[in-house]
Amino acid sequence: MTSSASGTIHPRERLLNIAGKLFYANGIHTVGVEQLVREAGVTRATFYRHFAGKEGLVIAYLQERDARVKRAVEAILRAHRGRDALLEIVTMIADSVLQPDFRGCGFLNAAAEYPDPRHHVRLCVAEHRDWFRGVLRDVAHDAGHPDPDRAARALMVLRDGAMAAGYLDDPHDVARTLREAAETILDA
Repeated sequence: MTSSASGTIHPRERLLNIAGKLFYANGIHTVGVEQLVREAGVTRATFYRHFAGKEGLVIAYLQERDARVKRAVEAILRAHRGRDALLEIVTMIADSVLQPDFRGCGFLNAAAEYPDPRHHVRLCVAEHRDWFRGVLRDVAHDAGHPDPDRAARALMVLRDGAMAAGYLDDPHDVARTLREAAETILDA
């Protein structure tokens, strides 16, 4: 986050922080610009100075989530290789479903609100998913999996299921099942 000389959070960052909380907790389409500017403590003019519109803020929100996931995965990949790296990535996912405010995957939630796969929000989601699937494939290859593409696809489906089930079911059971199922995929 960036701060001004007065020590307060920059208005763009405040908008992104508020949008991240509200979009994730309530859904993108239920949150209006009025609520965003009110809760961020900025004017509409300030909002539009930083974002072309609400969808511009949605894209920035997804890009921020993407950057956070990439930083976390890159840290894992610096510390671990092969199978250990894959299991650490799975643990990262399992740990996320255990968070008290967990409401599923922000990317899947956004995709559900934008049904057109050509919409720029969906393209942003697809870009993130392609990157993540590629990481899983590369690490499965490094782990010596006989079919890294298949392993990556299976792990991606497993991840998506865990993200949904972690919100709907007992998250502790989901986290445990996720880890067990991932090991089964890696042992194939």
